Amino acid sequence: MQDKAELTGDTPEEQDEGTFDRLRLILGDEGIERLAGSTVAVLGLGGVGSNCAMALARGGVGHLVLLDRDCVTPSNINRQAVARRSTLGRPKAEVMREMVLDVNPDCEVTALRAFLDKDRIDEQMAALPDPDWTVDAIDTISQKLRIALWAQETGHRLISSMGAGNKLDPTRLHIADISETYADPIARTVRKECRKRGIRKLEVVFSDETPMHFAPPAGAELLADGRPADRGVLLGTMSYMPAMMGYTIAGRVICGLLGLQNELDPFRTW
Repeated sequence: MQDKAELTGDTPEEQDEGTFDRLRLILGDEGIERLAGSTVAVLGLGGVGSNCAMALARGGVGHLVLLDRDCVTPSNINRQAVARRSTLGRPKAEVMREMVLDVNPDCEVTALRAFLDKDRIDEQMAALPDPDWTVDAIDTISQKLRIALWAQETGHRLISSMGAGNKLDPTRLHIADISETYADPIARTVRKECRKRGIRKLEVVFSDETPMHFAPPAGAELLADGRPADRGVLLGTMSYMPAMMGYTIAGRVICGLLGLQNELDPFRTW
């Protein structure tokens, strides 16, 4: 089998030199170097986090810290960048590391198959490379809140994903402070708990689309009032919604690392 250099006619060095040429046209050498010197932590490598990590790798971020405790399952294939038939059963963090390095071999990747314990998050985050920006793509609300508190107490930049389940319209995504969110059930709970816990600011990506509702599937265990015991059985996910949310977060992080201003809103500096 021919290697990549034989197929393209370029040396490996020439291939690497061209990787970020299109980015360089926009950012210049200084911007490329700034991203190469940046560290971003992505917590959770599901539909949102895995697609976000790929966008960050393709965007030239030089050090990625990737955490997820799970392995790839068949139900992940419809939406997660790490999920293919060939990766079933493998740890998501391991697969994500390989994918990142296949795109950007110069990226320094710290990939851990790990569970973030809400009672030990300070200790666990302190043991990792210090990130310039942290992406919370975890599903569990208690962990989201504890990560938000960690970021507030330590002064770290953080952006958190809200709900993509049971939603169809990618044009309804927004970047906002948690206090400005609406129509998102997860954001509603997070907003309420932030007030209780004294979390004053939390940047999030959320959708203002009203989620679709479905009857519990046949055989689902129900509570006395008819609600499913496992609320997750009512969450469907379109292939593109988590990816769109992940790429939106990656765009926010990259622009934030570069200190760019949002041209659509001249009064808002990222």
